[in-house]
Amino acid sequence: MQQQTAVVIGSTGMIGDRVTRLLLQDEAFNKVRILVRNPVLLQHPKLETVLVNFADLNDFQNKLGSGDCIFSCIGTTQKNVKGDNQLYRSIDYDILLNAAIFAKAAGFKSFSIISSVGADPSSSNFYLRLKGELEDAISAIGFKSLHIFRPSMLLGKRVEYRFGENILQGTFKALSALLFGPFKKYKAIQGAAVASAMVNAAKQEVQGKFLYEYDAIELLAKS
Repeated sequence: MQQQTAVVIGSTGMIGDRVTRLLLQDEAFNKVRILVRNPVLLQHPKLETVLVNFADLNDFQNKLGSGDCIFSCIGTTQKNVKGDNQLYRSIDYDILLNAAIFAKAAGFKSFSIISSVGADPSSSNFYLRLKGELEDAISAIGFKSLHIFRPSMLLGKRVEYRFGENILQGTFKALSALLFGPFKKYKAIQGAAVASAMVNAAKQEVQGKFLYEYDAIELLAKS
């Protein structure tokens, strides 16, 4: 398989950081470009770090550049936006949709995105509705390969400390042992597994739209 150029958006988060490091170690990728708001310490011969103003669409489009696959791992929390749903949408929806539009125009073939279990554009829950709307909007763009990952609670150490999350992770992990059948998709999952699954999916020469929940993510992570 020909070596690929990968672009990661959200490379400083739990999954984005792991995706970036996996790509740098993988011989299937000869260049890894990360788009970041601020400088990062990570260095590698294959790594290209690009500072970008996501609110400046011309800058965003120009800095995205060319390549083969996009990994969209950006995300925020209600705490970070202080309950401002419009600001939340501008980060979790606008940035990612713009990335998809620009990537399609630049000739990228594969787009991988982290959504959420239960994503539904008709949900009464703001977060799940937003994720569902984003899935629909990116699906309509027409990538050769679209990989949508729908994890539940993510387990693992975050680059950004979130107060109380360690306790929540422990509780959710314990409850996950009780989830079977149609409820299995709500099991907590290691962020490292999601990252591995994303990288492995991008290396597959497949066409179409693919949705991954708990079982599919775990299986793909080990492939």
